[in-house]
Amino acid sequence: MPDRIIKKPFYKDSLFPLQRLEAYGKGLAVDRLPCVPIVGNTAARVLGVSVSELRNNGKILADAHIASYRRFGYDNIRVFTDLYTLAEGMGARIRVPEDETAFLGEPAIESVAEIESLRPVDPYRDGVLPEHLEALERVVQEVGDEVPVTSALTGPFTNASFLVGAVTLSRLVLKDPVSVHKLCKLSLESALAYAEAIFAAGGTPSLTDAMSSSTVISPKQFEEFSFPYLKILVDYIHSKGRPATLHICGKTNLIWNKMADTGADCLSIDNDADLLDAKLKVGHRVRLMGNVHPSAIMLQGSREDIWREVYRCVAAAHDNPRGFVVASGCSLPTETPLENIDAMLDAVREIGDPAATGRLLVAGFQDELVNNSLK
Repeated sequence: MPDRIIKKPFYKDSLFPLQRLEAYGKGLAVDRLPCVPIVGNTAARVLGVSVSELRNNGKILADAHIASYRRFGYDNIRVFTDLYTLAEGMGARIRVPEDETAFLGEPAIESVAEIESLRPVDPYRDGVLPEHLEALERVVQEVGDEVPVTSALTGPFTNASFLVGAVTLSRLVLKDPVSVHKLCKLSLESALAYAEAIFAAGGTPSLTDAMSSSTVISPKQFEEFSFPYLKILVDYIHSKGRPATLHICGKTNLIWNKMADTGADCLSIDNDADLLDAKLKVGHRVRLMGNVHPSAIMLQGSREDIWREVYRCVAAAHDNPRGFVVASGCSLPTETPLENIDAMLDAVREIGDPAATGRLLVAGFQDELVNNSLK
């Protein structure tokens, strides 16, 4: 009988991500803070395939995310390419360039009169959802005993905007709220169906609701059209004994409390928001993750820029009462240099566990710490 293979953590770490997160959640010392550069289509560059191949083939999508995790050693795998997979399954036409991120070509319907023609998705048959479920299952089988494996789940209000078009939805919010709720309820049914399939594949849904941003709708509109549906999804995730992470793009400071009211365990804070402010306002209620700028810093910045930004985030939120995950503010651009993702993880490893080391990461010491670390 062959010897049992003993797995070892990523070579720069002493713990697997699941071990680190469990210990961190219990308030125990860890080797470093959790870190999640939100890798989506950048995984195609790690594997050396096109973005369209990544999106449309379950095996390739899985291989890319496994390769990316093994390349960098971050603390969560998020099987994800774009936000349109649910809407595509409901009839929206999605344009998929050969080597760029997909985008909405045409909404599923042209007018509210067609809402009755819409049907929730069957995740095992519609669009690319079966391929993404296959990818999720493959990733879980390969590395699910080491690292949390999640799959992006588009929020109902955002999905509704893909079904009827963002401009039309904005008009309906003001003129025909009943139709907006019909679209959101249909989208919720699709989201729940896909969430159930994600759990069956061994993963956990990760909620993302870009159009619910205060950059797009008012806090009052968020409370009416987004909050009730997000809460149902969070409650469903909790019913499976799993934690729920919620990401909303752009400015969200006016809705942080309502986001926490959904019951989400972790709020992913976009780079447009202030991490320190989030800690002061809702850090006693939820874990925070964020918010290194995905474009200005991760895509275009130097190694020094990335280290300074990571130190800034850690200084602001490492003592958040419910915990903190160093992360990009949103999904990384496809062409993010791989060495920049290395730099992000290297900075987190250099910092270690501030609670255990007592290392003060206040603003006055950041430049000195970064300069010394880069030597």
